[in-house]
Amino acid sequence: MNPTEYEALNGPLSNEARVLYCLGLRPIINVQTGLTEPLQYKKLLALLNSKDKVVSLGRHINRLLTELVAAGLVSATQEIEKNLSCNSKQLVLPLAAIDPTDYSNLHLQWTKMHLEWQPNASLYQDLAKLVGIIDKTFTENELGDFIAYWLGRPESNNTLFQWTQKFVFFIKKQRLASGYGEKQRVGNQVVTKKAGITADSNTKKLVEKYHAKYQR
Repeated sequence: MNPTEYEALNGPLSNEARVLYCLGLRPIINVQTGLTEPLQYKKLLALLNSKDKVVSLGRHINRLLTELVAAGLVSATQEIEKNLSCNSKQLVLPLAAIDPTDYSNLHLQWTKMHLEWQPNASLYQDLAKLVGIIDKTFTENELGDFIAYWLGRPESNNTLFQWTQKFVFFIKKQRLASGYGEKQRVGNQVVTKKAGITADSNTKKLVEKYHAKYQR
């Protein structure tokens, strides 16, 4: 959670609305876009009623969502405005979305490695440039190797900035490795050979032979 969210949550909100945001919505967002996974009212009702029955109907959840909209924590949707069900719908949490050009926010997002992890695209490109990586593209296998390595170290807990930074250094190490796949050397690094059509000497001779024949 970032300071802007924290300030908004300390505004005139019911505790149920705060619980809905912090435990029901915030954990299921894409931190790059602020978009939640499809809402499941049944799970949200169970969360809000974990001890005492506070809410019982979907429209009660909508009232809490309306509070969050007024606080700027949730973007208004047609369903919320018309008091229609948002079950199976996705919401946007605008204050939770990370500005791709503001890397300071990435230092606030702590997480353990997980199967769906991806480096921050903008930060990856900038750091790769800073450390002198020539071929900045990476394969699914390279990403999988990185994730598999850190999944085996569950005690590691880093910010999104730090995870991307580690991945950049991992890719640089791969580029400096000799004989890594179908690569070509540029300076002291190896880069992926670009797709193209090449002809060996025998093919060239065959083409020249028939070209000369038809020129007669």
